[in-house]
Amino acid sequence: MGAKAELGVDDFTVHEDDVVYNGFFKMYKLRLSHKAFDGGDIDNISRELFHRGEAAAAILYDPQNDLIGLIEQFRIGALASEFGPWCLETVAGMMEEGETPEALIRRELEEEAGIVGAHILPISSYYSSPGGCSEKIHLFCGLCDLKGKGGLFGLADEHEDIRFTVYPAGDVFQTMYQGRTNNAATLIGLQWIQLNRNDLQNTYAGQ
Repeated sequence: MGAKAELGVDDFTVHEDDVVYNGFFKMYKLRLSHKAFDGGDIDNISRELFHRGEAAAAILYDPQNDLIGLIEQFRIGALASEFGPWCLETVAGMMEEGETPEALIRRELEEEAGIVGAHILPISSYYSSPGGCSEKIHLFCGLCDLKGKGGLFGLADEHEDIRFTVYPAGDVFQTMYQGRTNNAATLIGLQWIQLNRNDLQNTYAGQ
């Protein structure tokens, strides 16, 4: 275990990198080779890569009142979900050029939930689906007063229709594996709050 891998950034070569679709998202077709664990080489590999860039997400928690804030919106990737395509999620967005993950999440908190001035704690950075997608997510916890918060948000010019709702943390934890919190950033964020709930309350409640 540990951050140091046996094979790394010097052990592969991209020979061709072609854009095969350029729309709201981009799809690339790559031809590459890389070192093998047995010391040999694997050559002439063809792979498609769905390019998404970097994103940031934040799970919202109120340590004073033990509340969690989640947004819900229509998600095309969840059309086949038994719960329907309106997922319960973290606040999230895609990074713009020159933007830091924390600056992005502060912008999205205001746009999607009306939250300004949250205390931002980093949780993790991870690749959401590295088998075929380049998206890297920077996940945060946003600590703030959620009492009385909620409403409808989103940017009309981006066709966003977002509802922000606040729930008792205990209720969310009871159903987080069986309901509409069926997406990675939300589940990881909720698990992190579960693990750190007492510390968050002891450290930040009343601030």
